[in-house]
Amino acid sequence: MLFLQADCLFMSDALVIIPTYNEKENIESIIKTVFLQEKEFHILVVDDNSPDGTASIVEELMTQFPKQLFIEKRRGKNGLGTAYIHGFKWALAKKYDYIIEMDADFSHNPKDLIRLYNACHNGKGDVSVGSRYVNNQVNVVNWDIKRLLLSYFASRYVRLITRIPVFDTTAGFVCWKRNVLETIQLDKIKFIGYAFQIEMKFKAWKHGFNIKEVSVIFTDRDLGASKMSGNIISEALFGVIKMRLKGLPK
Repeated sequence: MLFLQADCLFMSDALVIIPTYNEKENIESIIKTVFLQEKEFHILVVDDNSPDGTASIVEELMTQFPKQLFIEKRRGKNGLGTAYIHGFKWALAKKYDYIIEMDADFSHNPKDLIRLYNACHNGKGDVSVGSRYVNNQVNVVNWDIKRLLLSYFASRYVRLITRIPVFDTTAGFVCWKRNVLETIQLDKIKFIGYAFQIEMKFKAWKHGFNIKEVSVIFTDRDLGASKMSGNIISEALFGVIKMRLKGLPK
């Protein structure tokens, strides 16, 4: 599929959005690995003013991949949700048909990108989720038991409260068809942390879109620091109750 823009020639229908904050140890490797996949994916890095020079590494790589790699630099660290919404709006403006969320730290395997893409492109999914917990099977590597149990039961809790038919509601490895993102009112997304992923899936489901889960193995990062915090978890636990009570905003 070919898209002509004012100053860019697009040769892919799929964009991978990678939000970053202090990912200098991982960013070059993850970008090059994505570009090695059998399908051509473009990448948009949304960097929240990383003090470790992550953005500079990306900008240097852009000289090697001028038509595949892009960056949006934000002034502050404003939360994962706002980074993705920024990226979603950029992707929609550039007319990509499939927009994929992905972490920079290899917890999401780039080899699974084509599986998420195909679940939407060739399958019946409007949204495909790289799921760690399909049919209650746990596919997580290198997590301590406390974090594993927290994540697993958080997803069970969300299913119980919202009735959404998704096993891994907190997953951050997700492919969206553009019409889903166009239908969801991105400016009305309330949550910016862990609960962002839940709210996006909940709204897609309430709008009647088909969410397909693709079983993946999640591997904890080897390099860099986790962005998980108590405030993020609290937002998820209490936010879903508010979301369920309010239903779907008009």
